[in-house]
Amino acid sequence: MDMDFSPEDLAFREEVRAFLAESLPEHLKVGARRTPGVFVEPDIGLEWHKILYRKGWVAPHWPKEDGGTGWTPTQRFIFEKECALAGAPALSILGLRLVGPVICHFGTQEQKDRFLPGILAGEVYWCQGYSEPGSGSDLASLKTAARLEGDEYVINGSKIWTTHAHHADWIFALTRTNPEVKKQAGITFLLVPMDQPGVEVSPIVSMSGDHEVNQVFFTDARTGVENRIGEEGQGWTIAKFLLENERGGSCFAPRLLQGIAELEELARTQPSGVNGAMAKDPRFRDRLARARLDAEALEVTELRILAELAKGRQPGPQTSLCKLLGSNIGQTLDTLRLDLLGYDGLQLPPERPLYGNEGPEPVGSERAQIAMARYLNNRAATIFGGSDETQKNIIAKSVLGL
Repeated sequence: MDMDFSPEDLAFREEVRAFLAESLPEHLKVGARRTPGVFVEPDIGLEWHKILYRKGWVAPHWPKEDGGTGWTPTQRFIFEKECALAGAPALSILGLRLVGPVICHFGTQEQKDRFLPGILAGEVYWCQGYSEPGSGSDLASLKTAARLEGDEYVINGSKIWTTHAHHADWIFALTRTNPEVKKQAGITFLLVPMDQPGVEVSPIVSMSGDHEVNQVFFTDARTGVENRIGEEGQGWTIAKFLLENERGGSCFAPRLLQGIAELEELARTQPSGVNGAMAKDPRFRDRLARARLDAEALEVTELRILAELAKGRQPGPQTSLCKLLGSNIGQTLDTLRLDLLGYDGLQLPPERPLYGNEGPEPVGSERAQIAMARYLNNRAATIFGGSDETQKNIIAKSVLGL
């Protein structure tokens, strides 16, 4: 495999760098740095979203005919890496990376015309209704029921761990429309408006103090049959497409390597009681070097996946490997950050968001203010989006034949 970028890719990288230098405002970088979790606050994320939309760069993973960029997989990787290095906020994947590609692939032309422009422009915010109490890793056992009455589905049940449901205009939900058949065969993919009496959002505050996720209750909630994606019973096929699209297009390494660079910079100035600066502490240097090697190895794996995608091939279980490694390396960096900051890193400010508030001044540096919140928030990274155990099972079955 040729790991070098082509002259066209290098020229594209320079174009991206020039755009970021000119168009990425400093306050959005601050908002990104002070975000404990995966999702930045909507006001920060949507401002950057709209800047990219005006440039025509907001949907790299969509077909060009539906409003995408037409970039190659390698160009998408370069774009994500340069955004990470520049400190740009991570865009919400819920519309752009999850339901958007589903509508592009499975939706009718009428559905594309109705829903895609709002996603592209950042005017309609989405959330995902997959997991339920008792149906997480075994998602196909979901119980939220949708009954067809005339030209509407009536929905009853609940979804849990629903990120940003309290901000969302619509939810894309897996529902059970036929309980009499095999569990995977009775699932239907519906788009449901959130602003209606039958939808209640109950907040779940994490141990970091952040309100990112929710439980959503449906009590005779309604959505028109025109908001069904695909046919009844096709929901499981669509759900698998969505997850494969999410993992196959995800690049963990760029933001991990950017985080390691921050730690290396901080270690040069953070005092150590024995060696002057933490950068001279041999044990800390060894742990940080191991993290960098792991992240660089992950980057090579992601580049291999891009090469497969460029040839029109599906990467298969390599995406599970990337999710497994990416989540664990991220947690390693959180631990290193706390060890590096010492007592300053133990503070947990109660104010949210952590930027632009009127709370007490943090102790120490800006990085110290966010370190504990990020550490606690990111403990869930090895669970959400497919737990470590699930990824290991996929690898064991697909690669090792166990």
